[in-house]
Amino acid sequence: MKLNIALLAGDGIGPEVIDQAVKVCDALAKKYNHDINWRPALTGAAAIEAVGDPYPDETHDICATSDAVLFGAIGHPKYDNDPSAKVRPEQGLLRMRQKLGLFANVRPTFTFPSLIDKSPLKRERIEGTDLVFLRELTGGIYFGKRGREDNGDTAYDTCTYTRKEIQRLAKKGFEMAEKRSKRLCCVDKANVLESSRLWRETVQAMEKDYPEVKVSYEFVDAVAMRLVQWPSEYDVLITENLFGDILTDEASVISGSMGLMPSASIGERIALYEPIHGSYPQAAGKDIANPLATVLSAAMLFDGFNLSEEAEAIRKVVNKSLSEGIVTEDLAEGGKSYKTSEVGDWLASHI
Repeated sequence: MKLNIALLAGDGIGPEVIDQAVKVCDALAKKYNHDINWRPALTGAAAIEAVGDPYPDETHDICATSDAVLFGAIGHPKYDNDPSAKVRPEQGLLRMRQKLGLFANVRPTFTFPSLIDKSPLKRERIEGTDLVFLRELTGGIYFGKRGREDNGDTAYDTCTYTRKEIQRLAKKGFEMAEKRSKRLCCVDKANVLESSRLWRETVQAMEKDYPEVKVSYEFVDAVAMRLVQWPSEYDVLITENLFGDILTDEASVISGSMGLMPSASIGERIALYEPIHGSYPQAAGKDIANPLATVLSAAMLFDGFNLSEEAEAIRKVVNKSLSEGIVTEDLAEGGKSYKTSEVGDWLASHI
């Protein structure tokens, strides 16, 4: 298969972890006779420094005309520490999601057998965890009306959703649940928020179209508690933008490291694949960042093209690297650690 993949390394450790994913994908392409055409483009702080725009038109054109996007990380302390900055790296990510129509963020959470005791949660609580969050990405409080009043002393952010936005996200959730254990949880705050009541009634109306799926409805605060108590009780969860942003980061600690969790942001035509961690600027250029989340995001990319054998080959070699201790310093726990590039080389050679 010939694949045109937009390659957005981004900021901080983004270029380093992306390089390792490319090594693995190229090794996989050689083994399975695929042709990957990588199409690099600027985004985030790197794009601001180069052209003054965190998501330039040229980058959008490359993404929109590619089969998929592989993305590193975004963000820089220069902008984080300047509340008055008019242009920020994160604006590029939000604009990219909107312009590419990436309305659903898919974040799996699972455990690795060799790392289960490195999780801050007890083994008996997390063993067997295999859940997926679908977070709505292009609506809600991040995209609602916002502003200041009373000479700047009052600020407001508005959470707005349409029934159509909820339906298209919920449809993905129902379809995913049908392929898994046929359990779907709608996470909201319907006892307080009008937008959440719209979420709940919309999903309830869709239940009849998916008779095999058992749907539960839980308040976001209860889910936040149960995620660290009994995460294995969940399978597929759907929720709005802000709740999903918070809950997926909470869920990421179950595995023992945010540096291990991949994600996908999907739309009607194109999908973007990225690790859930940030740009980690303190480690940038030091060759110490964990590349496994980005490599596993590449596995999700192959899944997106129904190349399941290739995706599974990546997951197997990642598990092998973990079990044999071929890991970066964040997972070494005082033992021997490997450089980012060394882990990438090892993975590619074992593919």
